[in-house]
Amino acid sequence: MNQDPFNIKSILKTESGTYDYWSLEKLEKAGHSIKKLPFSIRILLENALRNFDDFSITKDHLNTLLNWKPEPSDLDIPFKPARVLMQDFTGVPAVVDIASLRSEAKRKGKNPGLINPLIPVDLVIDHSVQVDYFGTNYSYQRNVEVEYERNAERYQFLKWAQKSFDNFSVVPPGMGICHQVNLEYLAQGVILRDGKVFPDTLVGTDSHTPMVNGIGVVGWGVGGIEAEAALLGQPIFFIMPEVVGLKLTGKLPAGTTATDMVLTITELLRKHGVVGKFVEVFGPGLDHLTVPDRATISNMSPEFGCTISYFPIDSRTLDYMAKTNRSKEQIQLVEDYCKANLLWRKEEDLIEYSSVVELDLGSVEATVSGPKRPQDKILVRNFKPKFKELIESIHGREYIPIDKRDLGRMLAEGGSQASKDVKDSPQDVSIKTEVKNGLKSVTIDLNYEKFTIYDGSIVIAAITSCTNTSNPAVMLGAGLVAKKAIEKGLDVKPWVKTSLAPGSKVVTDYLEKAGLLEELEALKFHTVGYGCTSCIGNSGPLPNHIAKAVEDNDLVVASVLSGNRNFEARVHPQVKMNYLMSPMLVVVYALAGRVDVDLYNEPIGYDPNQEPVFLKDIWPTTAEIDEISRRVLSPDDYAKNYGEIFEGNEIWRNLESGEGEIYPWDENSTYIKEAPFFKGISMDVEKAQDIKDANVLLKLGDSITTDHISPAGSFKADSPAGKYLVGRGVQRPDFNSYGSRRGNDEVMVRGTFANVRIKNQLSTQEGGYTTYIPEEKEMSVFEAAEKYQTSNTPLIVLAGKEYGSGSSRDWAAKGTNLLGIKAVVAESYERIHRSNLVGMGVLPLQFQKGESAESLGLSGFESFSITGISEGLKPSQTFDVKAVDKEGKEIAFKVKSRLDSEVEIAYYQHGGILNYVLRDFLKD
Repeated sequence: MNQDPFNIKSILKTESGTYDYWSLEKLEKAGHSIKKLPFSIRILLENALRNFDDFSITKDHLNTLLNWKPEPSDLDIPFKPARVLMQDFTGVPAVVDIASLRSEAKRKGKNPGLINPLIPVDLVIDHSVQVDYFGTNYSYQRNVEVEYERNAERYQFLKWAQKSFDNFSVVPPGMGICHQVNLEYLAQGVILRDGKVFPDTLVGTDSHTPMVNGIGVVGWGVGGIEAEAALLGQPIFFIMPEVVGLKLTGKLPAGTTATDMVLTITELLRKHGVVGKFVEVFGPGLDHLTVPDRATISNMSPEFGCTISYFPIDSRTLDYMAKTNRSKEQIQLVEDYCKANLLWRKEEDLIEYSSVVELDLGSVEATVSGPKRPQDKILVRNFKPKFKELIESIHGREYIPIDKRDLGRMLAEGGSQASKDVKDSPQDVSIKTEVKNGLKSVTIDLNYEKFTIYDGSIVIAAITSCTNTSNPAVMLGAGLVAKKAIEKGLDVKPWVKTSLAPGSKVVTDYLEKAGLLEELEALKFHTVGYGCTSCIGNSGPLPNHIAKAVEDNDLVVASVLSGNRNFEARVHPQVKMNYLMSPMLVVVYALAGRVDVDLYNEPIGYDPNQEPVFLKDIWPTTAEIDEISRRVLSPDDYAKNYGEIFEGNEIWRNLESGEGEIYPWDENSTYIKEAPFFKGISMDVEKAQDIKDANVLLKLGDSITTDHISPAGSFKADSPAGKYLVGRGVQRPDFNSYGSRRGNDEVMVRGTFANVRIKNQLSTQEGGYTTYIPEEKEMSVFEAAEKYQTSNTPLIVLAGKEYGSGSSRDWAAKGTNLLGIKAVVAESYERIHRSNLVGMGVLPLQFQKGESAESLGLSGFESFSITGISEGLKPSQTFDVKAVDKEGKEIAFKVKSRLDSEVEIAYYQHGGILNYVLRDFLKD
């Protein structure tokens, strides 16, 4: 068989050697319009040409890519990434699955050692650090110690996997955030492997994987399920994407940041509509954006709703590679290959896009987003009046702005944070509540320190997240804000929990060299860890006196964070308002202590002489930031820190782990448990059946995210998961988080659909509750699902638009499967979650255009039958649904199957993608 059907395999001669490559230039000369294709489509085309085998990747796939058109398509295409990136929350269950495949292979008499990743996998442990300690010079060390105490078993498991699996490496805790490590170290631009040179591509088990698009690498977030299939050699199939061109012109005005830019773009692209599409950035504005600026945009692709936000490789890319200590040989290889193969940024005017959105960077203003969604942009100059609308909608009563005399008194209240261990209860504390000027206020008298917090007070200020901590401009800017504030005699308010969580240790080095780390620490922005904290819900507990004041008085308090996620209950369950902003603004608002401040016209605070201090007094100029950047940024810092990236600290090095091909599962473990999906798998594949007489487990509205579905954050002792752990002798302080227990399906299934903010229309209670329809009794979702399973009643979910948006949570699909849900019927889906449902054998169905559960008059208490499935499956076919209420009234309607390709049909028929892979392995 000819594996080069277009005869384009060529030789690239470089200073370092001679290598094979698949030439897009030859296709252009043969009459194909390659230069009209977006760069991201060219990379997918090269990928298919190089991996062509006429079986999983066929000539039809090649022709589909060659003939890409700007219009929507329903044709599927394959993608075989060069590598896989994982973080520990999503990585642990993926490794559990691979280890479980090995166990089942051994039970079937096969060689389990043959089950390995076929492409390189890098797992970065970055999601487990929690901000228990803050505001002190010992915060980092104690948080690390607590992290290891909580997660020792998980980490031992990952060390076993590193020893046992081929092509699998682990970056230990405390070394950085996976996306920043990817951008600064792992990404190579192009890859040299087995004598072939080709574009660096990847998929990652985190939705913010597209951050690496900023350095010219095509990659996106997938569920752990898809990632597992990819690392086992299966192509990822998806519908040929539309490509939206984002044209940038002009340059950012003085005083604005890359964060302001990305929050502006988030709103812009959400309004345009890019869900499930590629975005490719072009235009003269790119010449003014560094790779960290570009990566700030790419990082928030999930918030835009798109798959990737791609920046083609150009001279700016090579400059960044040099600054981050990539070798001269590698940088030259990137330039030689991209220029030889039509992948160098030029001739942008020839490219045809599906649509074009334009942004003049000169129009960007200081911006925040919130309080619940990243796309809810608020200009800083409008923040105070917007707060009025928001607080009235939450409280249902008129809000009267505090007059300036009250504001001055509040801002003058100060004092340092009480240096109490966060686990201790204050001994000398009194709390008094009143309502004044339309705001509820609570006065706290703590150990002779008195202060008042109001609705809108900031209780968490976190400089965190790969989005911004990978950008030296905004991090150094934050340090300069701190320096100027201290010079003016300002301090952070005593009710604000502050934290600094850099994405890599390089950040610490350049802040120290600049003399700005000590300035941030003087405002109690001490380093609390190197990893995802607030964005993933690891903010840790509020100090007890603040938590009690908020809980007992139903205060609407706020967080400010330099992150990318602010969905309901994600940052902290007690914090209802969460705002995304630059690290510089995080410091400013922490000084103010509340969000309803007009930063342009009102003082941030008062100096010791009661003189007002305004934003302009402490905001650094672009020239100041540029000067300090030139002085302190060095490739040597990247060489030092990434030279020891896999070593870990002494605790990691001394951590014991088992060896051998089969993991020694412990039945008593509450962290790591063999996955139930493959045990005793039959070699025969049953024919897909109609779904008959199903009940609805949940009826949900629009914008249900995977944060609503998937277990995340902390949980209570009286929750199903809490009861499970208590029943196994685990004490409440040792519960840890759902994320840390993702390797145990018994915990995770009990936490599926248990988010405290989820609103199930079959329950009168907010949270993870439903009505068990046969008894008309409300109970937890898990308890109801157990009852339905005893009677073999199939279950479905009804939902609205954008079902499953948010993070690439594999447990949102795994938990759905284990609850006995056979199908989801929604108005529309987020790309990753729809794919994950298929990957777990759950049927995604879509209402006809213009129809919904509401328009059809469905209450969710009907009995549902879905027919046509057993007659044979085809991509995107239509099924009949009949809903019957208890009086016998019938509602008939049609739904579209979102099994979008033949391979997805195969996965669904096998009961999931890994079942498909395992059966294939066992046959061979």
